[in-house]
Amino acid sequence: MARRRPRYQAAMRFLLALAALPLLTTFAPYALYKEPVLPPQPKARLVPVPLDEGDPARRLGGLLFLGGWAIESNDPRFGGISAMHVEGDQVLALSDAGSLIHLALPATGPAQVAIRSLPDGPGSASSKFDRDVEAMTVHGGHAWLAFEGRNAIWRYNRGDWLSDAAFQPPAMRDWPGNDGGEAMLRLADGRFLVFSEGRRRADGSSEALLFDGDPAHADTTTFTLGYRAPEGYRITDAARLPDGRILYLNRRASILEGFSAKLTVGNGSDFEAGDILTGREIAHFKAPVTVDNFEALSVDLEDGRTVVWIASDDNFSALQRTLLLKFALAE
Repeated sequence: MARRRPRYQAAMRFLLALAALPLLTTFAPYALYKEPVLPPQPKARLVPVPLDEGDPARRLGGLLFLGGWAIESNDPRFGGISAMHVEGDQVLALSDAGSLIHLALPATGPAQVAIRSLPDGPGSASSKFDRDVEAMTVHGGHAWLAFEGRNAIWRYNRGDWLSDAAFQPPAMRDWPGNDGGEAMLRLADGRFLVFSEGRRRADGSSEALLFDGDPAHADTTTFTLGYRAPEGYRITDAARLPDGRILYLNRRASILEGFSAKLTVGNGSDFEAGDILTGREIAHFKAPVTVDNFEALSVDLEDGRTVVWIASDDNFSALQRTLLLKFALAE
C-alpha cells in the first residue's frame, strides 16, 4: 500500500488541476497581473524524482532516463515554463507570463537561478496575453520567440535580450488566441517551422507554417502545411535532432488518464506546401510514469550522445509541478 500512495497523490493533484484548468486557460491570458512581491534573492531547489515510483527500469521506449527533478522556487515569477533551451548545465526557459529564467543545474539541492521580465516585446509587460511566450528556437546569438496571444514572432539578441526584428505573419493572424504558435524550430537550411496548437484544417490536421527564411522579417515567404499529432493529442513543442530529424512533443489531458504525453520523431527535410507532417512514436508518458503538463522540449549533445530535455508548465498552480526530465536518445 505504501508504494501506491505517491501515485494516488499524483492522481489527486491532476484531478484538482484539471478542474481548475478551464479557469486558468480562459481568464489567465487576459489578466493584468499586479507587481509580485519578490524575494531579496531568487532561489531554486531541485528535488530528484524517479521515472516511475514503483519500477526501477530506466528505459521508456526509445529514451534512456538520466535524471529528473521537481523544481521549487521562492520567486513567484518561477513557473509557467512553455519554452526551453538547454546547453550543458545551463537552462534558459521562457514562461507564458514573459519571464526569462536562467537556471544553472547542480547535481542536487540548491541551484543558481536568475529571473527577470523580457525587457522588450509586444504590448504591455504586465499583460499575460501580450507576453505569453509558447515557443522558442535558438541559433547563434539570437533567439526567436513566438507570442501566442499576439500571433507574432520576435527575434532577440541573447546578450541584452532586446529585439532587433519582429513581425506578425499574415498567415498567423487568424489563429485562435489560445491556440496560436505553440511550437517553433529552425531547420538546418535556415527555414523555420511554426505550429499552431489547435487551429484545425479540413483534413483534421492542425495548421503549421513553413517560413522560407527568418519569420521575424516581413519579406519572408510562407507556405501552409499540416501536422497530425497522435490521436487525441496536441503538439506543445518541437526540436531538431543533430541528424536533421524532428522531435515532436504532444500532450493530452484526460479525466480518466490524467496528463499524458507522446514523443514522436519525423522527417526533417523535403517539405512542400500542403504536406502533412507526422511522426513515429518513440516514448509514451502516462501514469505511473512521472508526467505533468509537458510543454517544453530541448535537444543537446553531451559526450557524443543526443540528450533530450522535457519540462512541464505548472500554470503557476500549487496543484501542479515544474518537472525537468533528462533522457538520452536510445532508439
